Amino acid sequence: MTDSKKKNEISVLNGRVKLFQPEKGFRTSIDSVMLAAACPARKGDNILDMGCGVGSVGLCVFSRVRDIILTGIDVQNLSIELAIKNAKANDVNAKFILSDVREYKVDNVDRYDHIVCNPPYMGLGKHLVSPNAHKALSNGHIDEDIEIEDWVSAALRLLKSGGCFTMIHRADTVDRIIKAMGKSFGAIEIIPLWPKVGFDAKRVIIRAIKDRKTPMKLHYGIVLHEPCGKYTSKADEILRDGRGLYVEN
Repeated sequence: MTDSKKKNEISVLNGRVKLFQPEKGFRTSIDSVMLAAACPARKGDNILDMGCGVGSVGLCVFSRVRDIILTGIDVQNLSIELAIKNAKANDVNAKFILSDVREYKVDNVDRYDHIVCNPPYMGLGKHLVSPNAHKALSNGHIDEDIEIEDWVSAALRLLKSGGCFTMIHRADTVDRIIKAMGKSFGAIEIIPLWPKVGFDAKRVIIRAIKDRKTPMKLHYGIVLHEPCGKYTSKADEILRDGRGLYVEN
């Protein structure tokens, strides 16, 4: 194997999930693994990885909950090609489709039990635009008119009644996400990801149920790193051992 091939292959969950990455652009991070851990899927559930990239989130869900029905959609052809390759590398029977989340449609009977979503975090004008088109699009720079509200609206359209939507995003977008959910989602759970003890959360996972009226819950969350920089034991249980995050394993 050449050095370039090695560089573009990683593994997560202590080697249980192998992933081919693009040579340049967005690469899988711990956000994908944390999001997958928070998806409360069960055997036989129909799951959509919305904005799937190379398939990281859905494949990590599959490693914890076998026999799910996995579909991924993404607007980038390269991502879909790599997601298909990754599914084969992990012996997972999944379907990956080239589509804009705002245009993807299913029949009522084919709506999903779960949707997981790791959308672009950076809006246009927030920082310098990457000269690499693949990375720029992953960060939300090229398709600049897609907003958080579009992702929530797509989830509402594609979920079954009683289905679960799980999203990871910046902590400073919580108000927009909850506002976008309106009265269509309930049982909203907020799970902060604290970088270290004493530091503000930069990321949050938000989980909600379509057509549910249960009150909101703010979880304690999880501290990711010890003061020395290594992962905490709780983070390690998720990132290495594949345990769920506020779900029944």
